Parts: sequence; C-alpha cells; structure tokens
Amino acid sequence: MDITIDELKAIPALQAVPDEQLQWLIDVGEVFELREGERIFNVGDPINKMFIILEGAIRLCAVQNGKMRELATIKKDGITGFLPYSRATNAFGYGECTQLSRFYQCTAEDLKEGTRLHYELTEALVHTMTSRVRDFTSMQQQNEKMFALGKLSAGLAHELNNPAAAITRGAASLRGQIKNLPLLFKDVATLNIEPHKIDSINNLILERVSQTDRPVLSMMKRSELEDDLYDWLLDHNAKDVDTAENLVDFDFSIDDLEHINSCIPSPQLQVVLGWINNYLLTEKMAQDISESSQRISELVQSVKTFTHMDRDSSKQLLNVHDGIRNTLTMLDYKLRKANIQVVHHFDENLPHIKALAGELNQVWTNIIDNAIDAMEVNGSGELEISTRQDKHFVQVILKDNGPGIPDEIKSQIFDPFFSTKDIGKGSGLGLDVVNRIVKQHNGSVKVTSVPGDTEFEVCFPINDD
Repeated sequence: MDITIDELKAIPALQAVPDEQLQWLIDVGEVFELREGERIFNVGDPINKMFIILEGAIRLCAVQNGKMRELATIKKDGITGFLPYSRATNAFGYGECTQLSRFYQCTAEDLKEGTRLHYELTEALVHTMTSRVRDFTSMQQQNEKMFALGKLSAGLAHELNNPAAAITRGAASLRGQIKNLPLLFKDVATLNIEPHKIDSINNLILERVSQTDRPVLSMMKRSELEDDLYDWLLDHNAKDVDTAENLVDFDFSIDDLEHINSCIPSPQLQVVLGWINNYLLTEKMAQDISESSQRISELVQSVKTFTHMDRDSSKQLLNVHDGIRNTLTMLDYKLRKANIQVVHHFDENLPHIKALAGELNQVWTNIIDNAIDAMEVNGSGELEISTRQDKHFVQVILKDNGPGIPDEIKSQIFDPFFSTKDIGKGSGLGLDVVNRIVKQHNGSVKVTSVPGDTEFEVCFPINDD
C-alpha cells in the first residue's frame, strides 16, 4: 500500500512541511491496515513507533479507578505514538480500531535521525507532541479532580447518612413518647400533692435537665450507678426499673430519688417516676435530633466553604487554619475509617496570608489524603499538623507516621503523573498540583522522610504584594 505527498500534506499538522521532507518520511516508513477490534498497540508496549491515521479511527483506553475506560478517540489525520523529544517509554493503555483503518508508521530510530536532517518536519511533530501533552494533562487533571470529588462525596454521603438516620430514628421514637402523654396525663391529673412539693420536684427536674457540667463516666462507674438506682427502684416497687439508665444520663442520684419520694405519697411514686422517665426520654430524643441536625448543618457549611471560596478570582486575606479545619471535616470519614488520630498544634496568633482559598484547600486535601493512604496499610496512624510564623512566612507542617518515602523516588514525587499508588488509586497529579499552587503563591514546599516519619513543610509569604 502506497502513500503520497499530497495525502500527507492534507494532514493539518504537516501542511507546512516541505515536500522533500515528506518524501523522506514516506521512504523510511510503511503503510498497513487493521480491522475493527484489532489493536495498534497494547498496555505496556514500548513506545518506539510513530503512527499517522490515514483512514479510520482508534480509541485509547486505560485503567482508571480500577476499571478500563475509554480516554479519547483519535480520528483520521491524527498522529500518535513516538514523537520527537517525548520522554514516554511504554504505553499506559491500548489503542483499538473502531473501524477498518489504514495507518502509516515509522520507527523511533528513523524519526530521531530525521530530527537532525529536517527542521520543519521536526517542528510540526514537536508541535503535535506539545498539543498532545497539553490536552492529556488537562484531561488527567480533570480526572484527578473528579476522582478526588468522588472520594470526598463517598465520605460525605456516609457522614450525612449517620445524622440523617439518627434524626429519623429520633423522630419515630419521639412520636412513640408523645402517644404516652394522654395516659400519663390521666394518671398525673389524679395526684394530690401539695403545691410547694410540686415546685420542689419540678425545680429538681429542670435543674438536672439543664445541667451542662454532667460528669463523664467510665463504663464501670456508669454500671455501678445504674445498679444502685436499679436496686432503689426495685426496693420501691417501681414498674419500670429500666428508668435507671435514663436517670444516670441526667445525673440523678439516690438522694434525688429520696427527695422526690419524700414529696409525694408512696402509692403515687410510680406515676411521678413514669412521668419523669417519659420527660427525660423526650428530652434525650430532642437533644439527639438537635445534635444530628447541627452536624448536618456543619457538614453542609464545610462543603460550601470548601468548594465556593474562590467566587472572587483575586487573592484574599485568609486564616490558614480555616482551610485546614474544613479539609479535615471533609476527610473525617476517611480518617476514622483508617483509624487515624489527628493532632494539631496551631498558633492562633498567626497572621493572615493573601491567597486563593480554594487553591489552598487543594494543597491540604492532596497532602492529607496521601498521608491517609500511606498510613492505611498499618491499620492505624497519627497525623500531626502544626503551624507557626517563620520570619516573613507562615509555615504549615504536616507529619505522618506511615512507612515513609523511599530515597530512590523522593526526588520524583512532585513530577507530573508519578505515583506509587496501585492502579486506580491516583493519577500522580496530586503533589504536582500542590507544587504548582504553592509556587503560584510564591511559597515553597519541602519533604523529609524516613520510615515512620514523613514531614511536608509548606510555607507561604505573609506579604505577597
């Protein structure tokens, strides 16, 4: 199968290449055909040939997030494979024909020789390569953002589900308690207690319910108190001795029960205890619903702050701690799932820095997320975050006690597309994004690492005029 100069000149990328150089390209290469479904290259194949699609099309597929996905389609006149000055060595995916296709190919050795002889041809192919790198980088950065968003969304869905489920359970239980009110009212209406004693009981109940300094009990101490109250209720013929658990929750003591007992006639004690138990249960459910609602509100606010802080495209004066705290909230589920404790030492007098808040959030997210992944293999870990002022800079140090970064790859961790994670767990752009954003803010990022101690030091200038 032959190819002509005119056919090559019809390819937009090669229109400005002189005829003699196109003839050279024809002489060193060959033309072949592949049927639909056949592959022009496979995963891991050496990138040692340049291909020009003369007719037909191929689709590029690679593993992303653990699954093989189609990344792009290269149609007629497209150029792929080896290009001058490219550092790619092996194919990360495969190229498969989507229809009967005709290709031109030449070897990397011939093309390298051509770069010495033919300037315009080299210029055209280098331009093709830079366009490819730009498009691929843009696509990978978008994939990285979507991948990070997917991880955050999964954690947030779990975080939101817990308080939402608690609200649903609390509301159902609260309805059950409300149904008891008519019967309790009937019993309470028959009581004959002196007004000053009613006030005494009422004040005690209100004091316990509104108490904000209830002691934090160990499981053993709590069990002891419940047993004591259980015995007291049993001795006083209480119908529902499970009331003891609720009484302990609100810090009621045996002295409190004795006081209540002294204020009412003995046969009526059961009615008062029943009413008190219903009231305490209702209060507890209302508190649970309130706390769950507050948790949802905090999560929603964190999401809004995390994602929409850059509505103004100009830099703003920011408290660096706000972004770190929001990021920890967003990653809270993943931290707990990996059994990682967070310790922070914040200098609350730290001056504000001029920055893009959303960009800074990407820095903290990528570093902390990498730390979690590193410590996850140990089943637990500790993330320590410290801030301080270092002369004219705000310094943030993020340390983890994971396995560390091997010396032989330490110099590569900020390179685009370099990753030590398993296939599907990252594209190798996280730390490249960190480095780019920090430099954009005239700052610096350094890393030191030994087994059990990896430290990222991020510095931003206080005055960035």
